[in-house]
Amino acid sequence: MQKKYYSSFIALTLLLFALIFINISSGSLTIPFKEIWNALFSTTTTNENYQYIITNYRLPKSFTSILTGIGLGISGLLMQTYFRNPLAGPFVLGISSGASLGVALLIMGGSFLGILPYINGLSIPIASSLGAFLVLSIVMITARNIRNTMSILIIGLMFGSFTSAIISILSYFSSASELQQYIFWSFGSLSNLQWNQIYLLGFVITISCISLFTIIKPLDALLLGENYAKSLGISLKKTQTVVFIITSLLTGSITAFVGPIAFIGLAIPHITKLVFKTSNHKTLLPAVAIIGAIVMLVCDTLSHISLGNKNLPINAITSLFGAPVVIWLLVSRSKKTT
Repeated sequence: MQKKYYSSFIALTLLLFALIFINISSGSLTIPFKEIWNALFSTTTTNENYQYIITNYRLPKSFTSILTGIGLGISGLLMQTYFRNPLAGPFVLGISSGASLGVALLIMGGSFLGILPYINGLSIPIASSLGAFLVLSIVMITARNIRNTMSILIIGLMFGSFTSAIISILSYFSSASELQQYIFWSFGSLSNLQWNQIYLLGFVITISCISLFTIIKPLDALLLGENYAKSLGISLKKTQTVVFIITSLLTGSITAFVGPIAFIGLAIPHITKLVFKTSNHKTLLPAVAIIGAIVMLVCDTLSHISLGNKNLPINAITSLFGAPVVIWLLVSRSKKTT
């Protein structure tokens, strides 16, 4: 990481901690910052109800938001760098679609396949993970025989279309309650995780982030083209395998636990490059992680806005945030080419 960016990282870190307090404070019940400080850093608190809400509901959701932003931001940057396509996101390999298919088969497969699905707190993450792993295996096997990275991108998108078609068929034959349950899952939720699930998600994201140190040099080289990377002695197949596995672990685990979260992985890398104005991945990777965490906390805080007795779904908030970024990107790119 370059020294000139230290002040930016310090400012972003302070902003992140401030947003954690704001996120925990906001909701149907507003909690004073003093109570949050006491609950987190003091042995006693003036209000036990506040402490219970913070420890069991608000704080887990904040940690989930941070982990989700980190994972999706990094996986989006990996895909945009590998495919050298600014519109690539963490879902282009079809991993999220595979995870959605696994959940759809679990929830809606009962009426279509003539079986009664068994659903509990862990069955949905397990079904999602199995679906993501299945698609990853197919993509990895297919990628071995393909040299063109753009063809791999198209194949991933085709897998997404194929799984969407199967989900549509399942939706058509499912009951109203099954369809409603699947739709609610597809909205995404940051508030359903227990601490043991958060620890597991954090472990997967930590291992994935540590693995990034092995491919920082290849990622920088890929920005100048595959031929340049080969001239430096970089193994493109090895880099491809590591990039795909890390992206799949991040995207698949996040989708399994919180559902599909749109646009964050696509928008965060562009916002980071606007802020830091560098293509060095030693700087970009930690910057994308912290900005992704910040943006997810902001989106989660905005989702606390109540409409009657309901909160806005997190997927709607992230889409409202990410769509203008994508539109701006397309417009700016078209101006450069004219």
